[in-house]
Amino acid sequence: MTPGGFRTVAVIGKYQAPEVAEALLTLVAYLRARDLEVLVESDTATVTDAAGFDEASYEEIGRRADLAIVIGGDGTMLATARTLAASGVPLVGINQGRLGFMTDIARDEMTDRIGDLLDGHYRRESRILLEASVSRDGKPLDDGLALNDVVLNKGDAGRMIEFEVSIDGEFIYNQRSDGFIVATPTGSTAYALSANGPILQPAISAIALVPLCPHALSARPITVADTSVIDLRVMPLHDARLYCDGQTRIDLTGGDEIRVQRSRHSTIMLHPVGYSYFAMLREKLRWSEAPRYPS
Repeated sequence: MTPGGFRTVAVIGKYQAPEVAEALLTLVAYLRARDLEVLVESDTATVTDAAGFDEASYEEIGRRADLAIVIGGDGTMLATARTLAASGVPLVGINQGRLGFMTDIARDEMTDRIGDLLDGHYRRESRILLEASVSRDGKPLDDGLALNDVVLNKGDAGRMIEFEVSIDGEFIYNQRSDGFIVATPTGSTAYALSANGPILQPAISAIALVPLCPHALSARPITVADTSVIDLRVMPLHDARLYCDGQTRIDLTGGDEIRVQRSRHSTIMLHPVGYSYFAMLREKLRWSEAPRYPS
């Protein structure tokens, strides 16, 4: 066992991306050199022809791993977080994507940063998840889990949808818009940010409610406690869709009811020493960057 308390480490990558293979092989070799048991997620193992991997399903990783290292972008981290949510396995991300709000270790410093983490030098952070449940005619229809956001939108329709919003059983308003975002602090820098929602520091116990192109100048984002229960009801004659993290989809019809609330599960993220949320925002959102002018 390492000084950080890790004996078995899982490696999970964006298996559709062949460029992950090189990083995966380097990382697995490094972990084995430290006498750790290494599990490679089954689909991830398909990105390389190397033999000798101890392949494991997500279910097995949830049972056996002390740590899961995710190689990819935020999309890979989101999918992994939802899948492993019930297991409590902590996650650390190596950025192989574009922005990388959640995968905060750069590829070129991968082994150094992972080494520090294995030696017990890291910052542990808990991130809330949302659960969404959909009912139709009073009967459960479907459900989903989200680390970033639950989004109600108009789907393929070329017009706005109308829906009712309630919080903790109290009617708030009827809204006509392109949709509605219910975002965690983690998701406040994702789709909600592009819709002019607030940025919420991850430690804040809050949920952001952000309208999408509302047909009312007075409609503004609202921040509520993470203990709040948000109910949405699609008005008759309106079809819509519900997305969890933009990766899972539920088709809706008029009269369907959606309940969104904090999940009993949380995602544990481990950050390298020196990690700063605001430094990350400065880098990713290019704050304080000098303006660029045409030459």
